[in-house]
Parts: sequence; C-alpha cells; structure tokens
Amino acid sequence: MKEKDKVRLQKIGANLLRIRTAKGLTQEELSYRCDVDRAKISKIESGQVNLVVTTLLDLAEGLEVDPSELLDLSSKLKGKK
Repeated sequence: MKEKDKVRLQKIGANLLRIRTAKGLTQEELSYRCDVDRAKISKIESGQVNLVVTTLLDLAEGLEVDPSELLDLSSKLKGKK
C-alpha cells in the first residue's frame, strides 16, 4: 500500500474515533447501531483496514453524521505534518 494511502486511512480512522468518542459511544455500541463488527471498527480507527464505501456509509449512519465528516482529510494526525 502506498504511504499516502496509509495516511488517508489513518485520518479516516482518527475521524471515526473522534466522532464516536465525542458522541459518547463505545465501539460495541457503534457496532450495534450500524451492524459493523466491533473488531473491524477497531481496525478502521487504527488505520489498519481499507474500508469499503458501504461500510463507511453504515458507520456514518450509525454516528448520525454526513459521510463527508469521516472522509475529512484536512485534519493533521498527532505527530504528523
């Protein structure tokens, strides 16, 4: 996988984690809401998995946010430029 793709996935994962925790949800609660396996949510949040569009849409629906909030690549990762 290209380095820029890894960074993109890390940013999407960081967005997911930020939004989920801001809404006071555990991974388990989000899993129940959107029918996505908790372990997969964990891997997405850590940037370890390349998620498909339908999963992204399910997560956005479970979080009650627009999918664009998960796809926002403008944020900087901690320790990254």
